[in-house]
Amino acid sequence: MAPPILSLALPSETGRVLSIQSHTVQGYVGNKSAVFPLQLLGYDVDPINSVQFSNHTGYPSFKGQVLNGQQLWDLIEGLEANDLLYYTHLLTGYIGSVSFLNTVLDVVSKLRSINPKLTYVCDPVLGDEGKLYVPQELVTVYRERVVPIASMLTPNQFEAELLTGLRIQSEEDGREACNSIHAAGPSKVVITSINVDGNLLLIGSHLKEKGNPPKQFKIAIPKIPAYFTGTGDLMTALLLGWSNKHPDNLEKAAELAVSSLRALLQRTLDDYKSAGHDPKSSSLEIRLIQSQDDIRSPQITFKAEIYS
Repeated sequence: MAPPILSLALPSETGRVLSIQSHTVQGYVGNKSAVFPLQLLGYDVDPINSVQFSNHTGYPSFKGQVLNGQQLWDLIEGLEANDLLYYTHLLTGYIGSVSFLNTVLDVVSKLRSINPKLTYVCDPVLGDEGKLYVPQELVTVYRERVVPIASMLTPNQFEAELLTGLRIQSEEDGREACNSIHAAGPSKVVITSINVDGNLLLIGSHLKEKGNPPKQFKIAIPKIPAYFTGTGDLMTALLLGWSNKHPDNLEKAAELAVSSLRALLQRTLDDYKSAGHDPKSSSLEIRLIQSQDDIRSPQITFKAEIYS
């Protein structure tokens, strides 16, 4: 008789996450940025790597392989054939093609047929600061098919604008965008970065009961004068991790996630300076391993302000 799969027979109190994201051999983006933090927070995490590249695409060159939709489905069928397809959470990040995204939609349906309570946390990686990273047709698929089935959405300002058709130029606009996303499906929305009058804000919203107004909050975040890779992937993983531990307190989860991330970014900045590198001259690889204490047990240094 085959031994039991312990992550199924004795599941962790936190959950079992399937994470479909990119992978780099060197550096921390995609799954490399998300899996380790979730494991530190007590989750069993099974990664599927949508791409395997030597390094992130911001370098002068990169090499590697891209997984297609059929190859993704092969992996899902392999798991299902061995009764390994029970997950409490699905996490997705950057997806580069419509065909792969369509297969991800099939994966969501399959996972929910096995666990109807599956939480789908989606980072709709479409672009930033007015620039699209993906083909235009992906925006339509996200808006029409992905957003309605997501449990939590973590767009940036530009992505929230693309998905809602609204311009976000104020806090009120950000809150309205959250309401628009709630109306489409997700009960939890975190717009991870909004620039308002030169200030950086996170705006979160939790619709606990349909028909009632959502609980909304903001966290003011001081800007760091540098550009980092992998921070969006890490932020969404932390939001998944902490919101599951505090299911009725999204603002507490956001405080923990932001405080973790900021401690890590400050360490990254300090380390580059110690190595004699001007942090403003290039994008910076985050110091994930060196910041594990800040991930596991963050000191809350950023407080949420609840909108009345």
